[in-house]
Amino acid sequence: MRNPIYKNRPVGPSPARIEAERINDFIVMSEGYSNSYLIETKKDNIQINAGLGMEAAIHAQSYAPFSDKPVRYLIVTQGHPDHVGGVGYFRSKNPELELIATSGNQEHQTYERRLLPFRVERSSFAFRQRNIDYFQWASENSPEGVANQDFPVPDITFDENYELEYGGVRLQLLAVPGAETNDSMIVWLPDHKICLTGNLFGCPFGHFPNLITIRGDRYRDALTCAAAAETVRQLEPEMILYGHHAPVVGAAVIQEELIAYRDAIHHVHDETVAGMNAGQDVHTLMREIKIPPEMEVGQGYGCVPWSVRAIWESYGGWFHHESTTELYGVPSSSIHADLIDLAGGPKALAERARARFENGDPLEALHLLDIVFSEAPNEPTALSVSIDVHRALLEEAGNFWLENWLRHQIEEMEKKHLT
Repeated sequence: MRNPIYKNRPVGPSPARIEAERINDFIVMSEGYSNSYLIETKKDNIQINAGLGMEAAIHAQSYAPFSDKPVRYLIVTQGHPDHVGGVGYFRSKNPELELIATSGNQEHQTYERRLLPFRVERSSFAFRQRNIDYFQWASENSPEGVANQDFPVPDITFDENYELEYGGVRLQLLAVPGAETNDSMIVWLPDHKICLTGNLFGCPFGHFPNLITIRGDRYRDALTCAAAAETVRQLEPEMILYGHHAPVVGAAVIQEELIAYRDAIHHVHDETVAGMNAGQDVHTLMREIKIPPEMEVGQGYGCVPWSVRAIWESYGGWFHHESTTELYGVPSSSIHADLIDLAGGPKALAERARARFENGDPLEALHLLDIVFSEAPNEPTALSVSIDVHRALLEEAGNFWLENWLRHQIEEMEKKHLT
């Protein structure tokens, strides 16, 4: 009987430390915001992913006890900043280094740079403090300091596949759009049955993909994610070197996990489409669609309700045919002052929210509190109730992004409540 692998693996990403480990006789892993791997050959080395700029020197320091050969080829499995940001540092160490990426890499990096201020601000609730702490740690522990974040231009690109044989190691690079970017690839070592997938299936292995990130990003396509899993499954790997945390080992385990992941995505996709065609509203589908037990996967990074909405809006757009006001630039908050007056003032509405919360309706309570905060952001009763609601939701969250958001909201409201 299948024991879903997500139950025994960490969820969230952590920045690089000086603690690389040998995977086999020619591959070394350095964990980071996205893992980096060093492939040793009879000539020089091949590296998979460069980390963030501030992680690059730490990755290099981690690899130093294992090999003193330069990196001849650096392969980035996707265009996210935690894969490409350290490229400039590694190029500075070897002018002969060649960067390999898919042909979609530059489009994705351009997209990332276009929205950089927006993305940094939107993700700060989850990463700001840990990045500040890590920057200080890396500055103190790297003799070379911290490198700037790079937006590199690849030396070699390919559309579908690229074969590389170097120093006795044979690699097949396959362009496979996945759960995070459309420019992603996998690195297949056919002679060793090892697949380096990067974050092809999302951040943590064994979890439902994050089809929409609450930090702000493009929708990811459900069927594309399912197809990526099937591509890797058909290779029949015996080991997956993933973008986060330890390797996934064992052909049978890999097969059953990829099948469960693939089938769970198809189930959620098909149920959402069926609901749309039956005229059900998106919020009903978010509440009702569940993954069957036989395809159980984790929901610690992406989750089913958010994915249902992402699938809905990827197909149907943002207009849900609920109100004419959806088509205009005047939000519902424009009449919140009227509602507060009708309720007898901000405190009276906050007390109504408390009653809803105590009656077992935390989300309904938050809807009422949103009305209060739009007009009276520091109302003491509303802050007190909102803190209690968020703490209750945090106890049941079980999702990296949701937990970080709820903690952030609690911290911000506690600051206001104390002043």
